[in-house]
Amino acid sequence: MRRLKTVFFSLAILTGLWTLGQQELFAQPIGELLTSVQTLEASKGVWSLTLEGLGSFIDLTGFANLTLQHLAMIITGCVFLFLGIRYKFEPLLLVPIGVGVIIGNIPFVEGNQIGIYEEGSVLNYLYFGVKYGVYPPLIFLGIGAMTDFSTLIANPKLLLLGAAAQIGVFATFFGAISLGFSLEQAGAIGIIGGADGPTAIFLASKLAPELLGAIAIAAYSYMALVPVIQPPLMKLLISKEEAKIHMKQPRVVSSREKILFPIIGLILTTFLAPSAIPLLGMLFFGNILKESGVTERLANTARTSMIDIVTILLGVTVGASTQANKFLTLDSIKIFVLGAVSFMVATCCGLLFAKFMNLFLKGDRKINPLIGAAGVSAVPDSARVVQHVGLQHDSSNHLLMHAMAPNVAGVIGSAIAAGVLMSFLL
Repeated sequence: MRRLKTVFFSLAILTGLWTLGQQELFAQPIGELLTSVQTLEASKGVWSLTLEGLGSFIDLTGFANLTLQHLAMIITGCVFLFLGIRYKFEPLLLVPIGVGVIIGNIPFVEGNQIGIYEEGSVLNYLYFGVKYGVYPPLIFLGIGAMTDFSTLIANPKLLLLGAAAQIGVFATFFGAISLGFSLEQAGAIGIIGGADGPTAIFLASKLAPELLGAIAIAAYSYMALVPVIQPPLMKLLISKEEAKIHMKQPRVVSSREKILFPIIGLILTTFLAPSAIPLLGMLFFGNILKESGVTERLANTARTSMIDIVTILLGVTVGASTQANKFLTLDSIKIFVLGAVSFMVATCCGLLFAKFMNLFLKGDRKINPLIGAAGVSAVPDSARVVQHVGLQHDSSNHLLMHAMAPNVAGVIGSAIAAGVLMSFLL
């Protein structure tokens, strides 16, 4: 009986809809319908007022204001979600960014304090942390609290690999200038090669805020694509024999060394690049919290709850900043191309410099050149890629621990590079 009632109820609704559908007014396209509503305005009857309200409602929906640009960006956000969920490419970054891209490109009527660039909107307040470089230092605090510098302390020459990877930053700087970007814009674009999203956002917010959205999306995209971009370059530049080199186990590092390293590193790096104090200061501060042994609660908060919250806010707001009318420009395309070149050059410089170092090292002191690819600061994905490629050549050759040394050196190196660029260009 219930099913029968449901069928009759459904048929009654369909019959009513079909009856209404026979009316000439409902057969018109939406655009013509709205015109008809305006012609009926003089009557001011209930029917005309209803249609007028319906027309006003349709005008305010996203469907009425949708453009192909909005659609393209929404599809882009869905692609980010697909890559993050299906293939697990940096899901902690791509999922918030993908959602942010969709949020930022739902068409809306301007003036209602909805968009991320409209003063007084909620998204605009959240975007404050990106626009003024608040979020990146907090990210660095969390990174410092979860980073172990032991391998770098035990084998300090690997610091050079992190420095070598920064060549890509400065090479791209000159490439951006040749494409017509200003000095400040070129500096902000070049840092993409370091594969360090927070540093790229921090530098862009100071040097080229008008390009912040494109630079941030490019930086995080290439961070996520580390497992795709780096292996072909590693196989191209490193021979099979070199990839099978077994490195000597690093020595055990004492607790005193672990405590002294961030203190000394803080002083030396910030004197070298004072403009990078917000990044380097928070990085080493986080590591001091971790290694001191007396602030475990603070270190745990920095590397868990705090960095998770900031990552969510940063990802969503960076994604939402890619509003179609501001993001889809020729400059954005140039930035993505330059970012890809920058990242590949940085990876190649790390690999080639590792081969160069081996010319002066003998016996078990030689390093596996694959770890040079970890000189970019995509922590820890780049080190994991080195481990994966190394195991493909020799299933007993575990390089993860060794690769973490140039990887964390790359974090320090990219922050110093950003500080140097800021000092000269700001």
